[in-house]
Amino acid sequence: MGVVNVTPDSFSDGGTWFDADKAIRHGLDLVAEGADVVDVGGESTRPGAQRVSREEELRRVVPVIEALSAEGVPVSVDTMRAEVAEAAVAAGARLVNDVSGGLADPGMPRMVAATGVPYVVMHWRGHSHDMQSRAVYSDVVGEVRDELLRRVDAVLAEGVDPSMIVLDPGLGFAKSPEAGHNWALLAHLDTLLGTGYPVLVGASRKGFLGRLLAAPDGTRRPFNDCDDATVAITALAAAAGAWCVRVHRVRPNADAVRVASAVRTAGPAGASERPGMASRRDVAVSEADSDAAGRRGDSGSDHR
Repeated sequence: MGVVNVTPDSFSDGGTWFDADKAIRHGLDLVAEGADVVDVGGESTRPGAQRVSREEELRRVVPVIEALSAEGVPVSVDTMRAEVAEAAVAAGARLVNDVSGGLADPGMPRMVAATGVPYVVMHWRGHSHDMQSRAVYSDVVGEVRDELLRRVDAVLAEGVDPSMIVLDPGLGFAKSPEAGHNWALLAHLDTLLGTGYPVLVGASRKGFLGRLLAAPDGTRRPFNDCDDATVAITALAAAAGAWCVRVHRVRPNADAVRVASAVRTAGPAGASERPGMASRRDVAVSEADSDAAGRRGDSGSDHR
């Protein structure tokens, strides 16, 4: 899943693709590099970010989604608003990627159920302006799993098809780098995979990577200088059985997925059938696109 931030203030590339024409070209470039899905978002969810209006979010994303969809690109929309998601689906989006898991807008699950599109339910405890104050856990792995499953129960009650649900542990969202929450979730990805739902991993360029790679004087590695570490996580996540990875640079991560797939295929019989690599692997793409996803190993949010 390649990232297209149509924003002036996203943490990793704020403003680079804010112009619609540049965003469209970037989306096409990501597909050429091997992206199976292009994730278009018009609202930054970096720590401290303030929300934009619904009208502004629509103005940012709809033209980009329409243009990419017209080119046959499988597009997902990164939004917390049901009205934006509905307009995006009407414009051609095939998946809704909701970082709030339906908590920010109670109408989102009903909209997803009505349109029948796949739905990424991310672990979330609050909006960007105060989410880090909520990064308090006794057992981050167990609590994230349990909170996600409660959200799944809630969206199922609104009529969402269970075969259309994807889970995302929400790395960087209400997760403390100092407490190692993100690393614990990555180390125990099998806990989420064991739920039977496909899992999306979004570690690309996130702050916990910059902290890990800090210079001896404590200066953190810049966001856009964490791509090699992102590739390492992609390989590990793909080997563990993740359904998809959300990344800013596609080609090296696509290569990592192919390597992990080759190793998994060469391993013990049935290794590719571990939880998470299930029959729902084509959930985010049409049947016509699922072969491309399979060729890349069926594996492929800090903040948007």
